[in-house]
Amino acid sequence: MIALKNKSQLVLVDMQEKLASVMPKEVINKITKRCELLFTVAQKLEIPTIITEQYPQGLGQTLPSIKAFVSEASYIEKKVFACTDDAIFNRYLIRTKPQVFLTGMETHICILQTALGLLKTGKEVYVIEDAVVSRNILNKQNALARLKSAGCIITNVESVVFEWLGSSENPIFKEIAPLIKNID
Repeated sequence: MIALKNKSQLVLVDMQEKLASVMPKEVINKITKRCELLFTVAQKLEIPTIITEQYPQGLGQTLPSIKAFVSEASYIEKKVFACTDDAIFNRYLIRTKPQVFLTGMETHICILQTALGLLKTGKEVYVIEDAVVSRNILNKQNALARLKSAGCIITNVESVVFEWLGSSENPIFKEIAPLIKNID
């Protein structure tokens, strides 16, 4: 399946200060840049976005660098691991947007449980593997394998961005192209 901007919704799961501080530094820096790119493109293409925060009183707020790239998003404070177990999250899911793109942390906990919950509701779930992280790479790899076998589409930032753009004739292509070079 191909990502279609008019059918898409982007979700950032728990990219919070205290969680980020325990992730491998070089990995979290790259993932942050990739999420910034995804949110920039989503805003320009008017793709709706959701940002979740797991118990922000204890784990902190969404990373300030990412917040700077987000003008409009539905923020959800939660205590459940599967976002789909949160009534407010489910209200922000748009019925006419069957494709849900997951980014954030941790892959083997909240990303995994949210993706499986979304599949149960009939959504097409895309896990952007170079925009998700776990403290332990083996946990991430295991989660991605489980998600793929469950029916999720495992993809990457560049594929999603170029699928959303559709063509080099897209009015924002020239603006976005240089940003893509900075995500590695």
